[in-house]
Amino acid sequence: MTRSEADWIDTLKGPIAVLGAGGFVGCNLFRHILARRSDVYAVARTLPAPRLRGIDPGRLIAVDFTDRAATASFVEAIRPATVFDCVAYGAYAFESDADLIYATNFTALVGRLERLAASGRLAAYIHAGSSSEYGLNSAAPSEEAALVPNSDYAVSKAAAAQYIAYAGKTRRWPVVNLRLYSVYGPYEDAGRLIPAVVSRGLAGGYPDLVDPRIARDFVYVEDVCAAFVRAAAKMSLDLYGESLNIGTGTETTIGDLAGTAREVFGLAEAPRFGAMAPRAWDLARWQANPGKAERLLGWRAATPLAQGLARTAAWMREAGAEVSGITKAGAVRRRSIAAIIACYKDEEAVPIMHARLTAVFRKIDVDYEIIFVNDASPDRCGEVIKALSAADPHVLGITHSRNFGSQMAFRSGMELASAQACVLLDGDLQDPPELIEPFYHAWVAGSDVVYGRRVEREMPLAWGLLYKAFYRVFAAFSYVRIPHDAGDFSLMDRRVVGWLLNCPERDLFMRGLRAYVGFRQTGVDYVRPKRMFGSSTNNLLSNLEWAKRGIFSFSNTPLKMLTAAGIGLLGLSALLGLMLVALRLIVPDIAPRGAVSIQLAVLFFGALNLFGIGLVGEYVAKIMEEVKGRPRLIRAALIRNGAATDLPPEAGPRR
Repeated sequence: MTRSEADWIDTLKGPIAVLGAGGFVGCNLFRHILARRSDVYAVARTLPAPRLRGIDPGRLIAVDFTDRAATASFVEAIRPATVFDCVAYGAYAFESDADLIYATNFTALVGRLERLAASGRLAAYIHAGSSSEYGLNSAAPSEEAALVPNSDYAVSKAAAAQYIAYAGKTRRWPVVNLRLYSVYGPYEDAGRLIPAVVSRGLAGGYPDLVDPRIARDFVYVEDVCAAFVRAAAKMSLDLYGESLNIGTGTETTIGDLAGTAREVFGLAEAPRFGAMAPRAWDLARWQANPGKAERLLGWRAATPLAQGLARTAAWMREAGAEVSGITKAGAVRRRSIAAIIACYKDEEAVPIMHARLTAVFRKIDVDYEIIFVNDASPDRCGEVIKALSAADPHVLGITHSRNFGSQMAFRSGMELASAQACVLLDGDLQDPPELIEPFYHAWVAGSDVVYGRRVEREMPLAWGLLYKAFYRVFAAFSYVRIPHDAGDFSLMDRRVVGWLLNCPERDLFMRGLRAYVGFRQTGVDYVRPKRMFGSSTNNLLSNLEWAKRGIFSFSNTPLKMLTAAGIGLLGLSALLGLMLVALRLIVPDIAPRGAVSIQLAVLFFGALNLFGIGLVGEYVAKIMEEVKGRPRLIRAALIRNGAATDLPPEAGPRR
């Protein structure tokens, strides 16, 4: 890094956030700035990320920007002034989900930029666009040239560029779009062209290549990082909403690339042109016109292709196969699990839960996060969670504004979890963390949901029988198949979690919803131990309330029984009435007389009516709670790295 480049980094307003830092460009940009600044954060969808190994965990943040709540929490917790946005999906052939392409590259961009602008601290927002925005118009177009996108990815990036132009020029936000050409260098995906050329060159050969006439504009990643920094450092009204081409301006054919590789690596064999099929959207020419970037930023690419290849090769030799072989497609990756713990009066249990969870996750060798949800616990639970988060970056704390119940605590944690699976546990240690190991193995074997099945409980016999009776009555009444003796303790794949979060009800019964969404489910037997500290917060009335919640949420049987009883009693009443009339006419002396029979009938049917009205009222009460549309839960603060950040109200309507 030259002195002038370091000076540009020094002028950036902090804190600085690099979004998409788990990717190739984002990782290089984060490391480029971290070499000079300590107030920079790497933000990735999942952590740990292979490209961020060796980075201080205090600089790493996991955020899924397609989740509005997670985005809001990130903005309030970090409040960045300078943001480099390298988030993208769809640039690789196997990233073909069109819905996810638009959700990631456009919809989520709008959401996070709106949030950041509303914070009042945004000084510069530099977005990583793409030369793909030009599509069919690819031969050295100027920034004012027509965009003719030829793929979903190109359309999404072109739409993002148009939104940035609107945000900068109309709303006067400090935003710039950099249209990157063929960036290469350290940490690039091993399956891409330049890493393949370099790795095969080091081995004395060539990879399979496409038609030698196909051309690209190859720009070294360190030059691209310098462009990002300059765009942020030189932010002014002249730059607001602009798109700038970031490339060398030199058209390099695949034949030229092969010739340069021959010189750099001393290759003797002939390249195999045409051995690899071109991508559907490949065009013969692809060249940048970087004049505008040079005029507005004073930037131009400084690294010749031969030098860039040599520097990439040197990095590969030093990094070794574990890092230099990073690939997005078909790689065997470590799985990640988020443990979500609902805490209420669990001050003493929380440190033990943390220690046991950590031991289990390390034993099964997964990436993990531990999310403690303090559901307005009246003890020192919040302080204990804060201390744990200061000592362990894997810990995230959520504080609720009041007690919303364990079901909403689980939902709150699932909304912010970024792992591939979530495990739900009660904070009182009655859900043994060690059971996560067999949960994990069943998940790896193909199950989407793995739940704990309570074959025995360490409690008085009468209570145990009542619990077993409830699960069987609930299963018999429910219109979905409910497994017996299965509580909330479970591991759920991210797909299942996503569908659970799409369920709009506010009166949650998580174990019922888990059965409702389906997928492949299996149970693991265990003995549920006694509460380790204190006494249970459940009593007879609260357990009856749980039973009502489950039955009224997942069964219409009580209403059907009421209808059947009404029809049966109506028939019985008609039959009795006819019998009384007949007896009165035929044998008057033995027909019932007096008020007693009438009173009994009135009392019976009156009680039945009241019961029926009450039953219908339970369903009406649930309907009323849902249609009010109040927030399901309110997060008062997030606890990360030993600091609690107060959260503002969510903007806009919530489902």
